[in-house]
Amino acid sequence: MTTNSFSLSSSSSLFSSALLPPAGGNLRRLLHFRQPLTITAATSSSVAFPKKKHWKQGEYPGFTEQTGSHNKKRTPIKNIKKKLDRKNNATAWVNTVTEALSDHIDKKQWLQALQVFEMLKEQPFYQLKESTYMKLLVLLGKCGQPGQAQQLFDSMIEEGLELTTELYTALVGAYCRSNIIDQAFTILHQMIELPYCQPDVYTYSILIKACVDASRFDLVESLYEQMAERSVVPNTVTQNIVLSGYGRAGKYEEMEKVLSGMLESTSSRPDIWTMNTILSLFGNKGQIEMMEKWYEKFRSFGIDPETRTFNILISAYGKKRMYDKMSSVMEYMRKLSFPWTTSTYNNVIEAFSDIGDAKHMEYTFDQMRTEGVRADTKTFCCLIRGYANADLFPKVINTVQLAGKLEIPENTSFFNSVIYACAKAEDLVEMERVFKRMKDKQCRPDDATYSVMVDAYTKEGMTDKIYDLEQEKQMMSVSKFNDSVSGDEKQELMPT
Repeated sequence: MTTNSFSLSSSSSLFSSALLPPAGGNLRRLLHFRQPLTITAATSSSVAFPKKKHWKQGEYPGFTEQTGSHNKKRTPIKNIKKKLDRKNNATAWVNTVTEALSDHIDKKQWLQALQVFEMLKEQPFYQLKESTYMKLLVLLGKCGQPGQAQQLFDSMIEEGLELTTELYTALVGAYCRSNIIDQAFTILHQMIELPYCQPDVYTYSILIKACVDASRFDLVESLYEQMAERSVVPNTVTQNIVLSGYGRAGKYEEMEKVLSGMLESTSSRPDIWTMNTILSLFGNKGQIEMMEKWYEKFRSFGIDPETRTFNILISAYGKKRMYDKMSSVMEYMRKLSFPWTTSTYNNVIEAFSDIGDAKHMEYTFDQMRTEGVRADTKTFCCLIRGYANADLFPKVINTVQLAGKLEIPENTSFFNSVIYACAKAEDLVEMERVFKRMKDKQCRPDDATYSVMVDAYTKEGMTDKIYDLEQEKQMMSVSKFNDSVSGDEKQELMPT
């Protein structure tokens, strides 16, 4: 394992014409090239705001009953002031609830968002708005709640809201995100029957992506045919989706046909996303020569790389331990004033993590923090795995503690990395504790979780534990399917 020196080579055909030759040096010098950023926080004086009255559900600051004689005693000025106060209080209520709804949507808290929305609908000032329903439908789709999305859609119909292509498309997307393709096609047929809700290119693009992700390329072809019959022209996004699917499936001839069609088209010309998609496909497969070949092709098409493009190259070179080319790309980014982002550092840290090179991994992480680049969950996943590969379990514990101090979000990937470290250290008791905490934190275990744990139990010959895990995995799969279809319908939406 030789990772002490990383020369900046310019011998790659990738950089023979498009990239300037690097000046030489090693990765340590390159990482130290930029001076630390000095970040000053602006101070602001605190401002005291009057507290707003929060009204209970169903309670509205309306008119209070007064006797006739009492009303006669009021001056006109007091009556006007009373009306203004009522209007201001009502406005405060509207702002409070709508802000809460918007906040829950932004945080992807689907259940809380629906609770606030149900409370909002009970108020006299509530008005039907397509945009609100659209945001909720998209949220439910992203959160894997197609059953709730269907309920919301049905309630729109009952309330008399005029349905549009966009609302139907959002419902299609909710089913597609949960891989319930049959129901998505059912909604597509419903749209075709409605003269004012005809499917458009966005509707078809969402369906095509779902079919591509499921490797149902036969359905992709039928959707293309239907689009042609209905004079719906695919756009660049649609073609990029199909390109990515063909690439992942290894259908390179079909991929090149789509790309050739894009070059001849006026409505779906290749763009930077096309370039990034193709480079990422070959980079992830470790096909460096093909990646470099396509890089040169896209450059000849007049498409300029962006930060994400360079990050894709760095990741591919790092995984193949081609540190000279990785450094070359990083220096080229500096010359063109492209910032080193969180992804840039993550790719470098991951390269050293895979081979357990704790020294260079730590140096890169320290430089990342010195420059003020924010670490994310992937950063810590790579650090934890890197220390585990280097058999430095105490540093794994320190890294997990640091992640807690920095309030790094704990997701399935984060827990998987800690479980991997425990298994590597043959600490099965701690592994089981982490697994329990993972489920307590509502992070669903995935195939990688079970695979690591099964391997750990297999080494110890613990067949009873393996059996329990396999049973649990099957139950989780059934539960996930039920939740995505109808399980969420069992949730009672009580206002908070």
